[in-house]
Amino acid sequence: MLRSKLAALSLALGLMPPASMADCLARDFLALPLPAAPERPAIALALELAYEGLAVDEAAGVLTYNGQTFALGEDPGRTPQERLADPSIAETFAQVYPLAFDLGARAQPWFDPGRARSDALFKALYGASEAEVAASLKRADFRRGTTAARFSASSRQCVATQLQAALDAIAAEGPEVEKVFAEVGGSFNWRKIAGTSRLSAHSFGIAVDFNTALGGYWRWSGGTEGNAGNYRNQYPEALVRQMERYGFIWGGKWHHFDGMHFEYRPELILHARLVGG
Repeated sequence: MLRSKLAALSLALGLMPPASMADCLARDFLALPLPAAPERPAIALALELAYEGLAVDEAAGVLTYNGQTFALGEDPGRTPQERLADPSIAETFAQVYPLAFDLGARAQPWFDPGRARSDALFKALYGASEAEVAASLKRADFRRGTTAARFSASSRQCVATQLQAALDAIAAEGPEVEKVFAEVGGSFNWRKIAGTSRLSAHSFGIAVDFNTALGGYWRWSGGTEGNAGNYRNQYPEALVRQMERYGFIWGGKWHHFDGMHFEYRPELILHARLVGG
């Protein structure tokens, strides 16, 4: 009953995404109305408002999606290194994503909000194999003047629609954004993260890399784990803000910086708003 009431309220407020690509309407996750005094945990609300068809039962400690049940898990205070290797869903929220355009927080070793991911949940949301994810891909384009770039993103959970809305908004910001798209790193690529056994967010069609020369990456800079070094950002604040509006977090806010990288994690944007991040 509570879930049905929440769903009805969410639909009335325009918070729940539509079911199919044909019905997708872009949503601004920085402006969506949220409860002033939420009666449910921020993690549960963030997940349910971010992903259509996902329901959280806090009492049972589980979430369900598309007929599958997943343990929500707990955050027992493990080290960031331990969380990164095999996080529970709850642990993916352990570090609050900073909404301010302030790179001071990333100076703290292992401050990487969003870098811990639940592969099992991503596989349920977007596809469990390269072929399944590839079948869902839709094209999204950046165009401004003579500068153009093309990306592929999942149509599931309206990711491609959100990406296109972000790219259109970025293009309207002005000529200073064109350099970020003069050369781009790409989007869908079913692969493991370098030096790990974990799947990259690119595997699920939810991540894009813009200009690699301007973005910067901690491994390329000679940094080491836990001591990634300084990040000299060259991406305009307006570009980052537009990507965040449409649900994409930025790797430039991580200690282990990946300044070219954005990935669709609207639950982290919503969670940050709910807890005052």
